[in-house]
Amino acid sequence: MIPTEDASARKREIEEKLKQEQETLSFIRENLEKSDQLTNGMVSILSSFESRLMQLENSIIPVHKQTENLQRLQENVDKTLSCMDHVISYYHVAKDTDRIIREGPTGRLDEYLACIAKIQKAVEYFQDNNPDSPELNTVKARFEKGKELLEAEFRSLLTRYSKPVPPILILDAISVDEELEVQEDVVLEHLPEAVLQDIICIACWLVEYGRNQDFMTVYFQIRSSQLDRSIKGLKEHFRKNSASSGVLYSPAVQAKRKDTPTKKVPKRPGTIRKAQNLLKQYSQHGLDGKKGGSNLTPLEGYDHDLRVRHITDALADKHGGSAGKDDVLDIEIDSYIHCISAFIKLAQSEYALLTEVIPEHHQKKTFDSLIQEALDNLMLEGDNIVSAARRAIMRHDYSAVLTIFPILRHLKMNKSDFDTTLQGTAASTKNKLPTLITSMETIGAKALEEFADSIKNDPDKEYNMPKDGTVHELTSNAILFLQQLLDFHETAGAMLASQESSSSASSYTSEFNKRLLSTYICKVLGNLQLNLLSKSKVYEDSALSAIFLHNNYNYILKSLEKSELIHLVTVTQKRAEGSYRELIEQQIQMYQRSWLKVTEHLTDRNMPVFQPGAKLRDKERQVIKDKFKGFNDGLEELCKIQKGWAIPDKEQRDFIRQAQRRVVSDAYRSFLHRCANISFTKNPEKYHKYRPDEVEDMIEKLFDTSA
Repeated sequence: MIPTEDASARKREIEEKLKQEQETLSFIRENLEKSDQLTNGMVSILSSFESRLMQLENSIIPVHKQTENLQRLQENVDKTLSCMDHVISYYHVAKDTDRIIREGPTGRLDEYLACIAKIQKAVEYFQDNNPDSPELNTVKARFEKGKELLEAEFRSLLTRYSKPVPPILILDAISVDEELEVQEDVVLEHLPEAVLQDIICIACWLVEYGRNQDFMTVYFQIRSSQLDRSIKGLKEHFRKNSASSGVLYSPAVQAKRKDTPTKKVPKRPGTIRKAQNLLKQYSQHGLDGKKGGSNLTPLEGYDHDLRVRHITDALADKHGGSAGKDDVLDIEIDSYIHCISAFIKLAQSEYALLTEVIPEHHQKKTFDSLIQEALDNLMLEGDNIVSAARRAIMRHDYSAVLTIFPILRHLKMNKSDFDTTLQGTAASTKNKLPTLITSMETIGAKALEEFADSIKNDPDKEYNMPKDGTVHELTSNAILFLQQLLDFHETAGAMLASQESSSSASSYTSEFNKRLLSTYICKVLGNLQLNLLSKSKVYEDSALSAIFLHNNYNYILKSLEKSELIHLVTVTQKRAEGSYRELIEQQIQMYQRSWLKVTEHLTDRNMPVFQPGAKLRDKERQVIKDKFKGFNDGLEELCKIQKGWAIPDKEQRDFIRQAQRRVVSDAYRSFLHRCANISFTKNPEKYHKYRPDEVEDMIEKLFDTSA
């Protein structure tokens, strides 16, 4: 059981808590009532505010909409005014641009093009919006006038600033320095950079906006003229300077190249002019049958160049200085060769310039037209060279082919560059050089063949034979001609190959061409040998005939060896050198037979048999006297005759003298020894006229006209 006191205390505690809770509940109720009152008040206020907002909205929205409409109307008015100003400006374009258009684009191209752009926009506006308006015709006319002046400015700039390239600069551009690994390219500046940019700008406008291609015709006409003038200027430079001073390059370039000359000029060998003189003399005096050639002076060791100079000088004196004409010809040939190289270099430079000005799809056609005049002039000059050579060959002047060789070689060496430069041009343009090359090869091959025939058919003229049995003019001409072929062996071989119609000729090779040239040289030498053999029969003295053949065969052999022609000959004739040596030996033996009529008196034939100390009979004494007399007379006669003969080769001359001296001296000494103790005459000095050493001295003076 719970105690009573504790229960009372517990009860009181509960009652106090209950009372507190009731008080709290009463407080909450009071606050809720107040809150309800406040809520009702707020709802009332908000309802009133909402009502007022609705009234305000109903009043403001119409005003806002009206304001929006007003703003839109303002914008439309502004736009309309702007459009009106823009449209009105088109009506004033003609007036606004009149002064600038009238004065032209010179010196203010950018400003001028801006005016043209305004006019163009005006034209487009009137075409789209008012095609029947008179203003359209006005701005159209102004646009055409502006375009016209741009075209005129294009022509004016090109004409004013396009100048021929100076010859000195061209020569530097085509020069080759073999000692430099990297060549220094000479820049050919055809137009000042600022002018070029203006020209490019005008060209772009004419293509894009002007719808005009006439400027391309203007371009190629003006540049074509300058290209042709540049090449003609180079040619004139050669004529003025080559012969007089030989200075073809600028002083600056000369100074730069003082120690190491950089110019490799593709020119003809120095002996070509001499060869031409010789061959002209031969054709004029040897084939026409009207004049006899002069005897060639025998010179020591076949001094070839000295011999040529001797003849050349004689010709110059005889014909009024023909060497001067040959100098002019040399300059013309060198000039043409340089002009070919110059054309390639200038054409390449022109194409590089053209690509900056002319639209891509018109570049090849414009370039084709641009180079025509200069190319045609070069080809015409080449055709004239071929025609001149053809006429010369008809006159039997075979030196003309020597003119063709250096040109043809240069053309073929540069053909690949030529083809590359002309790539994309018309077929007729690309075929011009191959056609010229073919013409030169044809006429050159004809000259070669006719020269070979002329060597074979040269008539045997007694008055044209050297009296001293030295080298015939025909021989020196033929050898000199062949030596020129050595300088141009590849060209000459290809020249001969071009006339081959066999199947093997369809694929020419260097070796094939070399064999053809070797065959040709052997043919000329064979014809020469046959002709010399025929000519030798003109001499009544067989010994002089032998000396003549010996001299010519020896001259041929020495010339072949000296010029290395022998290497070409042995391509098809392996024993050529040995064959000539055999021929030379045969002629020496033939000559030595002429001394038999002297030495036969020294033999034992008819010599009387006698005992030492025995007295000879009159008949026996007469035999010995006749032998002495026959020897003396024969010796004197031969020495007198053969002293005037010539053997130019000192080595051969000494060899033949020594051999003959030994044979005669030995026979004479033996004969004197046999007759030493024989008394066959009371006057021995009458028959024993010469001592052995005197006989040797007489023979030593053979072939010496000065003795």
